[in-house]
Amino acid sequence: MRSIRDFELEGKRVLLRCDLNVPFEDGKILDDFRLEESVPTIRYISEQKGRCIILAHFGRPEAIPQKEFSLEPIAECLQGLVKKEIKFIGDSIGEKVEEQIAAMKIGDVVLLENVRFYKGEEENDPAFAKLLAGLGEIYINDAFGVCHRAHASVVGIPRFLSSGAGLLLEKEIVALGKISEWPEKPLIVVVGGTKVETKVSFLAAISKNANAILLGNLISKEVKEKGLQVAENTELVYAIDGIDGDFDLGPETIRVFQEKIQGAKTIFWAGPLGRIEEQQYENGSLAIANAIIQSGAFAIAGGGDLAGFLGKHGLREKFDHVSTGGGAMLAFLSGEKLPGLEALNK
Repeated sequence: MRSIRDFELEGKRVLLRCDLNVPFEDGKILDDFRLEESVPTIRYISEQKGRCIILAHFGRPEAIPQKEFSLEPIAECLQGLVKKEIKFIGDSIGEKVEEQIAAMKIGDVVLLENVRFYKGEEENDPAFAKLLAGLGEIYINDAFGVCHRAHASVVGIPRFLSSGAGLLLEKEIVALGKISEWPEKPLIVVVGGTKVETKVSFLAAISKNANAILLGNLISKEVKEKGLQVAENTELVYAIDGIDGDFDLGPETIRVFQEKIQGAKTIFWAGPLGRIEEQQYENGSLAIANAIIQSGAFAIAGGGDLAGFLGKHGLREKFDHVSTGGGAMLAFLSGEKLPGLEALNK
């Protein structure tokens, strides 16, 4: 897989696929983490005298323009982070888009409208991918969070353009590789959230390297009730008490989890350990976050809800890496071939 550093960008139109799908409510961005993580690659293209054309999606719109899913408000926030003008173009393809891109100067940055406004995006229509590819001369994927999606802007464009990985995508692969391929032992894995069916392959794969897997209340309950064999090769540590049922970890579970975490050399944490959207149920996740930080282990956390929670409490920077991916992160750690990465490898 080639890196963005392998390309001569000066004067080139660089199509940059970013993951700008941030939580948004009442006209405000609730957490700009994914935007912040996209900044280094955008700046790099501009500083290397390229012309940066950003492709992204937002939400799950129907395949038609919908104002509530427009990327225009994202452009303003991203501009503040990059500290450079980012011109918003209100479409993804078409003559007007081509005209505005043709007028770009060295170092300019533009953001195209939500690619999911076209059905060709999620259908991975070759004709749509070719139209997108025609806007640029080089394609860079920096959207790890959608690399498990076989969409036109992720896997279609590389069929038509020389392609490589952005700085964020490289960072994700290296960091997660330290969990999946060469973790320093003991490796402790903490898994929260729900929907254990979506995590079965991940748990089976990670159990081959993990010394123990600590399961939050809800996922413990699901595993037991459904009689699932999620990890045969390691110790499973179930939550043993809770607050208001399963809304938060109970004190005894916190104590047991803290003991397991203390001796770890590597820790991976996926998913919050309680109903963290309500302040009274944050205690368990906060206690485990602080235990991980104090352990001194190489620590990675991931998943949108968890990343936002850590950011809210000023803890994100205290982890060695916080992944921008959710489903993509678990798929990568499960050993699955991610379509977005496979497209770059070809």
